[in-house]
Amino acid sequence: MNVNSPVVLILDDEDMVRENLQAFLDDEGFKTLTASSGEKALALLADNRVHACIVDMRLPGMSGNEFIIKAHKAHPDMRYLIHTGSTAYKLPAKVIACGLTRDMVFIKPVRDMCELSDAIRRLVSQGGEP
Repeated sequence: MNVNSPVVLILDDEDMVRENLQAFLDDEGFKTLTASSGEKALALLADNRVHACIVDMRLPGMSGNEFIIKAHKAHPDMRYLIHTGSTAYKLPAKVIACGLTRDMVFIKPVRDMCELSDAIRRLVSQGGEP
């Protein structure tokens, strides 16, 4: 990883999911931060430059959707991928207004993790600097 590596925040309440995503993305050359709740993730965003977030939807306290809406207000250039176990998840209008589309939603478990890292690279290249 070099100094210019994109920074990705992984927001998931399951330790194993966070750790596996972090290990994979670190190997792919990203710098990673992790949080187990939306509240903790917002605190990390206050002190760190983050290019993209991988967000679980079902979280203790604030939901993933609520996190995206709040984070987008404070960091409008940051990009998001949704990583959810719910096959019935539909993007709410307020999340779509933050720039998310259906192709930014990944259902757990992601069979080919390279699809996730490729999606992050595409988002970061479109988004510019946070």
